[in-house]
Amino acid sequence: MVAAVCAALVFLLWYPGFYRRLSGGQDLFLLVTTVDVIIGPLLTFAVFNRAKGRRHLRRDLAVIACLQFAALGYGLHTVYQVRPVALVFEKDRFRVISANDVYEPELGKGRAEYSSLPLAGPRTLGTRSLREGAERTEAIFLALKGYDVAHRPQFWQPYDESKAEALRVAKPLSVLIEHYPQGRAQLDATLAVLKLNPATTKFLPLMARVDAVALLNDQGDVAGFAPFDGFF
Repeated sequence: MVAAVCAALVFLLWYPGFYRRLSGGQDLFLLVTTVDVIIGPLLTFAVFNRAKGRRHLRRDLAVIACLQFAALGYGLHTVYQVRPVALVFEKDRFRVISANDVYEPELGKGRAEYSSLPLAGPRTLGTRSLREGAERTEAIFLALKGYDVAHRPQFWQPYDESKAEALRVAKPLSVLIEHYPQGRAQLDATLAVLKLNPATTKFLPLMARVDAVALLNDQGDVAGFAPFDGFF
């Protein structure tokens, strides 16, 4: 029951839909619950002895229960820290940004709506262009530290303001099919589920924990994802 409640929290709130794969939420949750479920029976097997008496035995089992809840709490905290908070269009690609990837000193320095990180799944965002001079120089130095423009809230903007550019640089789906002919059936199934027209659908590479591409409809909206490496 505890695992079911935690699963609802993780997969319905923090890692909704395909993000459980894109951000590794499924694997993280499986690891947390496996460790937590195993630690109880194993420790119980190690300490259980009827000769100890009821009082001693109850104390041992209470300690084990505390250890289980501590392990679960630590695991859920870790899952929370790496939850996806933004799907960001950056120049010619999308990035899935986790909470611990965000350049926190810039929270509150950009648009007011991006001064805090969301709890209920990631926002779809774009990025504004760099200004010449100090801003571009700073961007270079922060990129060397692992903070690209997509990681920096100062540059975030509504995706609607970047949609036209995303649609312009996106590639036709025929390019993806030509590169992965063996994946045609899987791609067709994905398009059918998403109700996308192959003739008007485009794609952009996606930087996440797994190989994937973002599928754009004819309006430039992100309609879904497909498990192919789009960097070719």
